[in-house]
Parts: sequence; structure tokens; C-alpha cells
Amino acid sequence: MTGAAAPSAGFEVVIGLEVHVQLKLKSKLFSNAPTDFGGDPNTRVAAVDMGLPGVLPTLNADAVRVAIRAALALDGKVQEISRFARKNYFYPDLPKGYQISQYDQPICVGGRVPIGDGRFGSLTRIHIEEDAGKSTHGGQGSLVDLNRAGVALIEIVGEPDLRSPAEAHEFLARLRQILRYAEVSDCDMEKGSLRCDANVSLRLVGTTELGTKVEIKNLNSFKMVERALDYEVRRQTAVLTAGSTVVQETRLWNEERGETASMRSKESAPDYRYFPEPDLPPLVVEPSLVDEVRAALPELPDVRRARLRDVYGLPDHDLDVLLADRDVADYFEATAVACEDAKTASNWTMTEVLRAVREHHLDLDAFPVPPAALAALIRAIAAGRLHHQSAKKVFAHMLKERCDADAAIATLGLEQLSDRGSLEPLVQQAIEQSPKAVADYRAGKEKAFHALKGMVMRETRGRAAPDLVDQLLREALERG
Repeated sequence: MTGAAAPSAGFEVVIGLEVHVQLKLKSKLFSNAPTDFGGDPNTRVAAVDMGLPGVLPTLNADAVRVAIRAALALDGKVQEISRFARKNYFYPDLPKGYQISQYDQPICVGGRVPIGDGRFGSLTRIHIEEDAGKSTHGGQGSLVDLNRAGVALIEIVGEPDLRSPAEAHEFLARLRQILRYAEVSDCDMEKGSLRCDANVSLRLVGTTELGTKVEIKNLNSFKMVERALDYEVRRQTAVLTAGSTVVQETRLWNEERGETASMRSKESAPDYRYFPEPDLPPLVVEPSLVDEVRAALPELPDVRRARLRDVYGLPDHDLDVLLADRDVADYFEATAVACEDAKTASNWTMTEVLRAVREHHLDLDAFPVPPAALAALIRAIAAGRLHHQSAKKVFAHMLKERCDADAAIATLGLEQLSDRGSLEPLVQQAIEQSPKAVADYRAGKEKAFHALKGMVMRETRGRAAPDLVDQLLREALERG
């Protein structure tokens, strides 16, 4: 990871991130409406989500548990008492005219996210809130879909202690990894279950007072966050170097143009007229509930990394690839246990498996070649039934036909010939048919040996065990 780096003109970059994460739940925060992604507009909505008169919110207890899980996974302090508030603003996709959120008493304070080299990005707080709906603007005018309205979110507010766009990228990547391992969220940015706003300012190197903050929205990928911050750092540097003043505002990132553009002046908390939510009592979290959630917390990335290194002896490169996603780590480990060859299991997972996942847009939890099937293929290689190139063909067939290794080997006719009695006559035939190659080999020309070996391999259509062919050829040539 690239470390902190000040831009030109003696300015230091100061970045803080605000991340909204959709909790992994079957129903919404204050209603029993489903949270499945997609569906026809306004078909996954309850009366509470629509803001109809006379309806009252009922807090989803599972949302509280998952929020506590997020707090513990990120080393935050769960508050025994927290409160909901009304955040007031008008927009068509917010039918109540306010959003139920947490303001001055969030469910969690503090926390941190590792960003490499022993450094951490600190967290100010984690609070629970409901999502708004979605507005679509087009030729038919503005349309509102409330399927997302009321979905349970946590907002993770980072301290302004990131010092480069690269650190912001690493912060988000590690945050997503931890939340996925902890089963807090699927963190799928394409589905909107992880959304990020970035705050950035510049200050003179050596000073502690923060500069004027600009918020950047419309960031749909980690790479986009990094690109937008790079651009905004350059823009603010140019403004300050010219003797002008940076305006506090919200800006939108335009991916096609590769630049930010002004959206609106930045609101402050008083603009939202926060006040306590009168329809919800204070949220009381008993210490026993925190202990219960902590005891059930899944193995987190850093703990798993240490265990995989100790148990399987994998190098750092393998660990980086395998642990980036929990599903990949689970797939690898199940394969390694079944075949009892961790390094080979790692190699196959990192290459053939992940390549197939990318190319065919597959999910590992429904991958056509489950860990047990891949382990059987690896054992077939170790037993000398297949050489590596043939094994790749077998894997491709297993992937396409959803069959096991034995069936694929039989169908393709690729089982390796490793019987001396079958191969010795073919070796002798190659020697007898190629006297020039034999003479060249005995004259010290190693290429001639490969030509003889190639004849045997062609005769067996590539099924002969290469190492055994080597051995039989050299024995025969030495005998004269």
C-alpha cells in the first residue's frame, strides 16, 4: 500500500470517510417488509415505510444484534443506552419528511480499521439508521421506488486521520473484508449495500488545524473513491496555491469526465433539526447481550490469517489472495482439508477457481466444482493418474458438466499411463525409428532427447507419465 504523501506546495492531505452499510437481514429496520434486492418498484413496502398516518415503528431486534456484531468486529465500544432521533429534510424518496437515525447517542463509539504497516484508521462512531427510497429521473419525469425505504443501515463515521487516497482505498477494502467475515453485510457496492462519502481537506504541513472540508458523493467503487480523492486533492491544492479559499460544499464525482463538480453547499447538523424520536424508547443493550454476540462472533481476517499461516505454512502472497474474501478462504480451506495438500489447494484456488469465478460470473457458494470435487482432482494428480496440463482439461470439463473428477477423467480418456510394461515398448519403438536423434543425444544434444520423448507422448496422446517416460528413455539410451 502506498503510504501517506503530501501534495505539492507544502500541504498535508486530511481524509475522513463516512460509510453506509446495509445490514444482512430478512426484514427492514421498523417493519416486516422484505429486504431482497430488486423486484418491481414499490412491491416490498409496508405502511411504516410509506409514512402513512397513524403507523408506529417497531425496532427489529436482529438489526440491533448485527449492529453490535459490527461494533465488536471493529473494536468499538457498545453503548448500554443509545437513542433514536429524527433527521428532518424533505425529498420525494423520504415519505415521512424525516429519517429515523441516531444522533448524539449512537450504539457504538470508537473503533478502528487496519490500513497496513501497523497503522489504523480510527472511527468516531457507528450508528443505526433507516435507508431512504430511490428516485429515478428521466423522460417520464421523476419516479420514486420505496423498496429500499426503511432498510436497516449502519453508518460508520471515520476520523479525519487518513493521509492519502491510497490509505482511503485500503481502509475501505479492509472494512469490507471485516464486515463480510463478521456476517454483518454482503457489502456489495453494485447493489448499494455499501456506499461511501469521502471528506477531504488540506492543511499546511506541520499545522494541526483542519482545513475547509469538501464532501464527495456518487462514489460507486473503491477505485472510484481513490480517483475522486486524487482529483480533489489536486483541485484544492491549485485553489490554495493561487491564494483563493476552498468552499465548504458537497461535490459529485463524474467518472466519465474524471472530475468532481459542485452539487450544493454543505449542510451542518442544525440544518437537519435533529430531535429525539418520540415513537421509540431509548435502546438499552444489556452487557449479557454484548457477551452473547461476542461469543458467537465468527473468526475475523487477522485471526484467520495467523491460523492459516501456522497450520498450513502458506506464504504471504497466498494469504493475501485467499483471505481477501471469506468465501474464497472457506473454499480453499475445505479443499485443503479434503486433499491434505494445502499449497496445491491454494494454487488451484488462486488460479483455476478464481479465473472461472471471474469469467463466468459465478458465486463460490454454488460453484459447479465444490471443494470435495477439486480435492479429488488434486489427489488424482498426486497419485500419478493425471499430469498438470491434463488436469486443467479435466477441471474445465468438471466445471461445464458439473461432474466429479473420476467421471471427467473417464469421459476425456486422460488417465495417465504410468505402467512400465505399457510404456517400455513405445520407448523402444521411438529409439528404433529415430537413429539420428539417438546419435545426436549421445553427442550431447539435449534437444534430441526431447524429440524422442515427444514421439512417445504423441503415441499415447499425451497420456504417458512424463517423469516415467524420462526415466525409461534415459535407461534405454544408456544401455545402448
